[in-house]
Amino acid sequence: MLNRYDAFFQALKEIPFEKGLMMQAHTSFRIGGPANALFPRNANELLHIMQAAAAHEIEPVILGNCTNILVSDKGIEEPVVFIANMLSGIEHQDTVFTVQAGTLLSTLSKETLRMGYMGLEWANGIPGAVGGGIAMNAGAYGGEIKDYLTEVTYIENGELHTVCPQSGDLSYRRSVFTAPSRVTVSAKFTLQPDDGYAAERMRDYMQRRLAKQPLQYPSAGSVFKRPQGFFAGSLIEQAGLKGAQIGGARVSELHAGFIINTGGATCADVLALIAHIQERVLAHSGVMLQPELKIIGKGV
Repeated sequence: MLNRYDAFFQALKEIPFEKGLMMQAHTSFRIGGPANALFPRNANELLHIMQAAAAHEIEPVILGNCTNILVSDKGIEEPVVFIANMLSGIEHQDTVFTVQAGTLLSTLSKETLRMGYMGLEWANGIPGAVGGGIAMNAGAYGGEIKDYLTEVTYIENGELHTVCPQSGDLSYRRSVFTAPSRVTVSAKFTLQPDDGYAAERMRDYMQRRLAKQPLQYPSAGSVFKRPQGFFAGSLIEQAGLKGAQIGGARVSELHAGFIINTGGATCADVLALIAHIQERVLAHSGVMLQPELKIIGKGV
């Protein structure tokens, strides 16, 4: 008799599948063990996957561009569903842009600017996909997804729903549109015509990123949420932790809010360094830092 995972994959045999996919080759951290992955090519296939998951009482791991996650060295037991670059595309009518969830935020930012609209300049350089950006209410340099998001189409309990986000649905690094309970398929953003300075702002934001972020190393971006009234990177630096290292994981000397993979870092190295940072910052400033990145997989 098939177990529920085998039965789940058997029901989806028409959808591209890879067994034992090494996640370290796909995560921005370059860390992570094996997973069994599906690659839906359109919204109907994604809906089919989520319906099969509900039928087999499985919660698959939905991944975009794998930029804000830390995956266990032992891998992921649950089925993984990749949507970045698979469910991608941008359409627009006047100021309203309809965007597939797998579209990269940087692509969306550049394309809307090219078409003569402003509002998403801050998203250029953010490596995640739109679905993940909505789930985390991505933001930078004073802009946030929620400021421009006007409609979300998502899957919940095996059914498609389309809603206009309400006040409170998205806030700092949280959203009601979060997998696995709600899986975003597409979204609409309402922007404004370019005021003539959007390209200049985009260049400025990108230059700031290049100057302040360790983009030459694998990482998952900012590791910790911003504590109320503080900046995580500043607290880490004040605790004397710039350059602190465990195994191949190191606190960046350029931006203390980043943990970088200097080569061969494991999930265990990163988790140990996170715990060390939390302990030292709590002792130094009385603030308990909370991780922003998602930690997934076996034994974590």
